[in-house]
Amino acid sequence: MTVWRKLWRKNILSWSLLLCILLHTLDVHARPANMSASKDKPQTIKDENEILPPDHLNGLKMERDGHLNKDFHQEVFLGKEMEEFDEDSEPRRNRKKLIEIFTKVDINKDRSVSAKEMQRWIMEKTEEHFQEAMQENKNSFHAVDPDGDGHVTWDEYRIKFLASKGLTEKEVAAKITNNEDLKLDEETQEVLESLKDRWFQADNPPADQLLNEQEFLSFLHPEHSRGMLKYMVKEIVRDLDQDHDKKLTLSEFISLPVGTVENQQGQDIDDDWVRERKKEFEEVIDANHDSIVTMEELEEYMDPMNEHNALNEAKQMIAVADENQNHNLELDEILKYSEYFTGSKLMDYARNVHEEF
Repeated sequence: MTVWRKLWRKNILSWSLLLCILLHTLDVHARPANMSASKDKPQTIKDENEILPPDHLNGLKMERDGHLNKDFHQEVFLGKEMEEFDEDSEPRRNRKKLIEIFTKVDINKDRSVSAKEMQRWIMEKTEEHFQEAMQENKNSFHAVDPDGDGHVTWDEYRIKFLASKGLTEKEVAAKITNNEDLKLDEETQEVLESLKDRWFQADNPPADQLLNEQEFLSFLHPEHSRGMLKYMVKEIVRDLDQDHDKKLTLSEFISLPVGTVENQQGQDIDDDWVRERKKEFEEVIDANHDSIVTMEELEEYMDPMNEHNALNEAKQMIAVADENQNHNLELDEILKYSEYFTGSKLMDYARNVHEEF
C-alpha cells in the first residue's frame, strides 16, 4: 500500500502504466505460489462418497435400504452406456444408438431378439458394471491407504472417513491413538458403527482386521462377494422383518416407508409402491410361491450374476414390448418401448425404421 500511495501522490506514472505494473506483480508472485501449492499439497478426499459404500449399486434389483431399483432394466440393458441416454440427448441420435444396440444383441442376425440372446446381453452388461466398480475401487482404496502397503486398517479408514466429514486428520489420529473420545454427533456415530460391522464382515478368514484391495471392493460393493451379498440381504430382512422370524411375508415386504400421505399425489406414489412391490414379491422373489420369502430366496434374487435370474429378466423385458406375442423382440417393438429400455422416449420411433436398419 505504501508504494501505491507514493505513486499516487507523485503522479509519476499514468494509469495504464500502473495497471501494467500491477498485472506484472500479480503474475510474478502468483505463479510460484500456485506451483508450490500443487506440488506440495497432499492428496485429500474431496467427497465422502469416494470411500463410503454407495447406497445404489448398478445391476442389482434392490437398493441397500430394501427399495426396488427403479433403473434396473436400463442398467442391465445399457451397461456403461446409460449416461448416453439422458433427458437432454437428441431423439434421432438416441434412435440410432438403440438400433445399434439391437443389432449387437441380435447375434444370429435374424432381425429379432430371443430370450437367450437377451440373457447373454444382460450378463455382458452386468459384467460392465462390475468392471466399472472395480476401477472406482482402485481409486477409493488408494485414497484410504496412506502408506501404500496394500492393506488398510479400520483406524486408517475411519480417520479418512471422519476427515471427509470435516474433521482434521491429525487431531482424529491423535485421539484414536490416545483412546480419547472423538465427540461425534449421534448420526455420524451410527454411520460409523454400521461401517465397522460391514468392515469386519468383509475381512475374509483368517481375519486379520486388515482389508486388502479385493476385500475393500467387497466392503464397498457387496455384489462382488457372496459373503457380503448374504450380509446385505440379512440387513434388508432385519429392517423389514416386523415379527423377527428372519423371513418376509407379503405384508412386511409392502409396508410403506416411514412418512404420511399428505395429498393425492402422495397417495398415488404410495399406491404405486405397494403395487410394484406386491408384483415383485409374488411373481419373482417368492420362488416356491409359498407366500414367504426366505433369506435364501432373497439372496438368489439379489445375485447379479445368476444366469437363471438373467433369463427370467430377459423374458420379462421381452414380454413388456412383445406386441405380436411371438416371444421375441423386433426392432419396431424396442423402439416403441424405448422409454422402458433406456429411460428415453422416442417421439417418432417408427420413422424410417427399415431404412435406418
